[in-house]
Amino acid sequence: MPRVAASISVPGRVADAEALWYDPVRWPVWVDGFGHVVELDAEWPATGSRLVWNGPPRGRGRVIERVLRYEARVGQELDVEDERLQGRRTVAFTPGPDAVGIELALEYEHKERHLLTWAVDLVSTRPAQAASLRRTLERFARERVGDLEWDPADSR
Repeated sequence: MPRVAASISVPGRVADAEALWYDPVRWPVWVDGFGHVVELDAEWPATGSRLVWNGPPRGRGRVIERVLRYEARVGQELDVEDERLQGRRTVAFTPGPDAVGIELALEYEHKERHLLTWAVDLVSTRPAQAASLRRTLERFARERVGDLEWDPADSR
């Protein structure tokens, strides 16, 4: 199964980074290709919970995610499926003295396979998925920095 991954370091504590990561209200700002939540279990992000979301027009379409493993302050592993791909996505948080390392990875397979699936994957799917993970983490980092710089007194 092909695998792509990206990582980044963001300032602050794991608890704060994790709170932002699992906040569905904030996903449209930083999750690449995210449109809107269709269905979200109340237990999210706990093991066994499920999320269904749609991407924007001409995007990924409907995406279904089911949590296989969740450990607070450590990470999450999900089964993920859209119209073309199915696989497993993981996020891992690694605490540091004043920053948090975040690794996002996706193992996937094409739902429809043909003689040239390997070539399509090599030149199109894999680079696109890797770029999407990088964009997600870069946008997440900007949101995290913004949270640290935000002063509630200034917004009154």
